[in-house]
Amino acid sequence: MTTILEKSTPPVPPSPAVRRRASGRGGDGPTRHSRRTKALVLGGLVFFTLYSLAPIWWLVVSATKNQSDLYTTNGLWFSDFHFTDNLRQLFTYQDGIFLKWLWNTVFYGVVGTVGMTVVCVACGYALAMYRFRGRSVLMGCVIGSFLVPHALLTIPSFLLYTDLRMVDTPWAIIVPSFFNAFSVYLAKVYAEGAIPPELLEAARIDGAGEYRIFLTVGARLMSTGAATIFLLGFVGSWNSFFGPLVFLRTPEKWTVMVGLYSWLKVKVDNSADLTGMVVVGSLISLIPMVALMISMQRYWRSGVTLGSLK
Repeated sequence: MTTILEKSTPPVPPSPAVRRRASGRGGDGPTRHSRRTKALVLGGLVFFTLYSLAPIWWLVVSATKNQSDLYTTNGLWFSDFHFTDNLRQLFTYQDGIFLKWLWNTVFYGVVGTVGMTVVCVACGYALAMYRFRGRSVLMGCVIGSFLVPHALLTIPSFLLYTDLRMVDTPWAIIVPSFFNAFSVYLAKVYAEGAIPPELLEAARIDGAGEYRIFLTVGARLMSTGAATIFLLGFVGSWNSFFGPLVFLRTPEKWTVMVGLYSWLKVKVDNSADLTGMVVVGSLISLIPMVALMISMQRYWRSGVTLGSLK
């Protein structure tokens, strides 16, 4: 009976796609699709590379020109070489105040980011390793704080810092940078995957206290995540503009971003044009960031790779 039914079943006609592949036009379909995908990926990468490197190239080329060539020559190619003169003018203008801005930016960034890394790693470790009442509510508040724009906190922060006499002092920039909700969340997620709870129990059985366990076990196992948090925090502090613009009044306490912005305003307020020095100053301000990224790329890569595997 089964044999009769199998013989009586009419053959299913092939689909149009199958017929095209059988006729030879689509025989190399998967290969052509793969080549098309590779071409799209390579095209996207080339476009992204040009989009990323074009501003850097323009900055490098423009930093070698004098003020007149900056406006009259091709912006993507060199003209007469005046880079040395531009550097001398940058570091001697207003008694070398650019070096003061550069030092302020490094000082605010290093002190604030080191404090932020310590605070956020400790908070993330506590949220990941300890079970206590209100832990879920506290974690919900940390995640909910992502939704609050920083601009909304400017006026309350300014009033608070005024009462605390922190306005126009370095503490108005350093102290707020100690607290970063996203870094706390990142440290918690990293601690959950990097620290086995059994290791902490073994340390407690051996008589180690909680502070010693955190410093000798938890902090060491979270070193890669802490380096990633430090790098992200330093980049954010280096590029910070709105906070220093609002809370710092004295030019000697400004950061590089605010200082270069003040030089750009000179062109609007009077006939002087400091655009050339702003271009050279922007190029010089990139050097510390590039050096930091190169020196910490090992931690950066391992941290990002571990996060993707999780």
